[in-house]
Amino acid sequence: MIQTKGYAAYDATSDLRPFSFERREVGPNDVKIEILFCGICHSDLHHVKGEWGEIIYPSVPGHEIVGRITSVGANVKKFREGDLAGVGCFVDSCRHCPSCQDGLEQYCENGFVATYGGQGKDGITPTQGGYSSNIVVDEQYVLRVPNNMDLARVAPLLCAGITTYSPIREWKIGKGHKVGIVGLGGLGHMAVKIAASKGADVTMLSRSPEKAKDAEELGAHNFANTRDADQLKKLANTFDFIINTVSAPHDYNQFLSMLKRDGTMILLGAPPAPAEIMAGNLLFKRRRLVGSLIGGIAETQEMLDYCATHNILSDVEVIPIDYINEAYERMLKGDVKYRFVIDMSSLK
Repeated sequence: MIQTKGYAAYDATSDLRPFSFERREVGPNDVKIEILFCGICHSDLHHVKGEWGEIIYPSVPGHEIVGRITSVGANVKKFREGDLAGVGCFVDSCRHCPSCQDGLEQYCENGFVATYGGQGKDGITPTQGGYSSNIVVDEQYVLRVPNNMDLARVAPLLCAGITTYSPIREWKIGKGHKVGIVGLGGLGHMAVKIAASKGADVTMLSRSPEKAKDAEELGAHNFANTRDADQLKKLANTFDFIINTVSAPHDYNQFLSMLKRDGTMILLGAPPAPAEIMAGNLLFKRRRLVGSLIGGIAETQEMLDYCATHNILSDVEVIPIDYINEAYERMLKGDVKYRFVIDMSSLK
């Protein structure tokens, strides 16, 4: 077994603290990655607090992983020692269901194996994530990281990047489309960058007018204060697409009314309670309300290559691992632009 250091949640209420554990040995189809950077996703906080179901403690979060391959199994074809590599939100899937066969492993009918909080290949051992010194993953679930990218700013692409790229790709959002982005955070800032890079006319929809300058710098063409009744009236029947990244409770109907006939609102955020939808907001304009998760392995690789070509990176604040609990507190307050990333060289 491979000795590994990390930071873990020991229960739902205590601070994260150091944790030593074992990874499996490198199998014939595996690669071992020395983790260089790991992004902090809001999902990490939900997980460690036990807000998304029962978990087994201690639990090491982190699914925005970038590092360097230090060992490869005998049958590995895609990677060599020394290659830069990434690991996203899952590390395995059933491989044979229709979704897996279509390269949509994120929708695996038998459930993908989450990078943390899942069960390993033995069906017993909990998977542990990227707030750690290394990780061992089957090569089929590892991404190639282009050499010309800032690795700290690449890490959040493995979650926030692919979560926003996937629906933009699926619905072919681009030139000629008017797109509203709800929420300027970890997901929202990536949605602005990617949609704008595709040629869409992008409007940031936010309750915080002080974010207008930031939105413009990220590539948004317009800004609308969603607390301003006059601005909202002007936005009725405006957008072809709205990408809604907000996970706090809010009124979906306000944004559905901004869609044109046949317009689509894509949900990426996951509010904790069911939302009330007025049927008329859908019926009378043939509007659609859809959801999207992350992306499959092939699509995530495509996203990384696209971002490398177009110089699209996350805006990050790099922190040492012992700042993790303060980072969680700041994340709850929205006090980060726009993603915390842990420099794993700080793990001693």
